[in-house]
Amino acid sequence: MCVIIMSEEKPALSHCLTAFLFKRRGKREDKSVVEGLLKLGMLRSPARGAVAILGSSSAPTTPVHHATSSGSTSASNAVHSRLSLLDTCHRKIRFFSELVAKARRKEKDAGTTEDPKLYLEEAALERQLPDVDLRVLVDLPPGLDYNEWLASHTLALFDHINLVYGTISEFCTPTGCPDMTGPGLRTYLWFDEKGKKTRVAAPQYIDYVMTFTQRTVSDETIFPTKYANEFPSSFESIVRKILRLLYHVVAHIYHCHFREVAHLGLHVHLNCVFAHLTLLNQRFNLIDPKETEILGDLEAALLGDSTSGTSTQTSGAAEAPTTTSGT
Repeated sequence: MCVIIMSEEKPALSHCLTAFLFKRRGKREDKSVVEGLLKLGMLRSPARGAVAILGSSSAPTTPVHHATSSGSTSASNAVHSRLSLLDTCHRKIRFFSELVAKARRKEKDAGTTEDPKLYLEEAALERQLPDVDLRVLVDLPPGLDYNEWLASHTLALFDHINLVYGTISEFCTPTGCPDMTGPGLRTYLWFDEKGKKTRVAAPQYIDYVMTFTQRTVSDETIFPTKYANEFPSSFESIVRKILRLLYHVVAHIYHCHFREVAHLGLHVHLNCVFAHLTLLNQRFNLIDPKETEILGDLEAALLGDSTSGTSTQTSGAAEAPTTTSGT
């Protein structure tokens, strides 16, 4: 929809408001705003030939020009009249902008209500392994190298999370998931190698995560597989980054695609993978609590009161946060 203002007496005002309203073409709130201006007397009514609201199929109305009287008007009065007209035009445009901004705020506030958390429904809280078995799986066996233990769990979690996401990836599209989001109105931004943060669609973000992880775990200098090759000194910090990014993927699946996961009957496997990741984190303090708080309710529902694990390992270098709250 576009709005054309035709004024026989104040053409400058007409042109200013016409240009502004053409920029607002296609917005839902335009018609209501124009009606508000008409009620306030700030625009002339359609009955007087001042405003024409045109649809996409309507042709623009040609304004009627009338001959003006040839009365003599002083130059000073003409300048004063034009300045006054411009000031009036600016004030009305500012008022119009405030109405549009108010309508936008209402739309934004209406869209901040979070969807129900389906993964907290009692029927969805199932896992394949009981809690005690999972805790045995994450405890470091005596005599085993700590880095070797972290590498084994990181590879297993990467494979399972990648498989789960692959089953619902067709539902995660740039149109349906324009942002990488998680519960609690959390939005994740991608940090490139230069440290520049970028807002990308969820499938692109997850592709970055999986590509980075695959490249890292395939690097013999980071995840050694040959005899006599050692783990780098920064190995724990690298694992922390991988697990943090994988946690983002899990959070997005729960937040946006749990319905599809449940329909495929994979929610039991997803809950088991989440419990594995959570217990490993509790045992060795690998992920910042600010990252995991968004799924704290699910953690409590799946693991009960057994979420107070402590770590006997020292923490590596802190990673820069990659999330921003609410948009």
